[in-house]
Amino acid sequence: MTSQSQVRRLLSLVPYLTEHDGASMSEVAKAFGISEKTLREDLNVLWMCGMPGLTPGDLIDIDMDAVEGEGVIHLSNADYLTRPLRLSADEALALVLALRTLREVASPGDRAAIDRALVKLSAAAGNLAAADQASVSVTAARDEITERVNRGLREGRRLDLTYDVASRAETTRRMVDPLRVFVLEGYGYLEAWCYSAHGLRTFRLDRIAAVDITDTPTEPHQVQLKDLSTGWFDALKDAPLVTLALKPGSTWVAEYYPTEQATPDGAGGLTVSLHVTDPAWLRGLLLRLGDGARVLAPEGAGDSAVEAAEEALAQYAVLFDGR
Repeated sequence: MTSQSQVRRLLSLVPYLTEHDGASMSEVAKAFGISEKTLREDLNVLWMCGMPGLTPGDLIDIDMDAVEGEGVIHLSNADYLTRPLRLSADEALALVLALRTLREVASPGDRAAIDRALVKLSAAAGNLAAADQASVSVTAARDEITERVNRGLREGRRLDLTYDVASRAETTRRMVDPLRVFVLEGYGYLEAWCYSAHGLRTFRLDRIAAVDITDTPTEPHQVQLKDLSTGWFDALKDAPLVTLALKPGSTWVAEYYPTEQATPDGAGGLTVSLHVTDPAWLRGLLLRLGDGARVLAPEGAGDSAVEAAEEALAQYAVLFDGR
């Protein structure tokens, strides 16, 4: 269970319990598709939440004696969550654009619900001319890919991905446990635990060529998902910095990948610095660029690419010797 999924559930749990006072633990757990143990953990979080001030009168009140003794839930002091929401024009516009963005990576079956929410939001916010002047463009996956990825995430099932790796110009097959789907800088992504890499990896949705939902349930992974609210660059700031000298034909790297610095060399090329989290990714990029790139720093960062290239040339020499 991730903290994000728990927060989403808690936001739905409070109004549900407000409308169903005295509901049994088993009834509520079944309604939310969770175990009674998880529900009890949620209740222990809820009664430490409330309005600013954090005095006893500000916090949501849950009768834990009734929970433990009778197995029923009584929640109070959360009436403010049922009050009608009043949005400013800017707040309404932000929600409209967020829903439109969510729609681009949602399952086809969920889009109708998002469309209904957009209609209700527009009606509640009144005439928002600005909403018609702003648009959302997201590069995501085909509908069937999006549906399966979201279904695997929703049901907690492992995914069998066929993925196009742009940096190595190859297609790979991965078994992954999906953790979240998100949109960043115009692209939809799947973040998942990859069993090939034995770690957390991010996959662009439009590069997923095929996906199958397996019968294997996902496993818990002790990982910390990056805070992407400020974009890729801040999320990568702690990764090692590599500086490359790019010839004119390779300057596309500065446009395609987030760079900390890009300085023209006066001859049509660039000197760029970028954060690298995976040495294998850097090796693949350097092999792809060939003599169009040279590693300036740190020393030795490009050695594995040189070794791979020399090994490939040696194999070619053996294959074509004497021809």
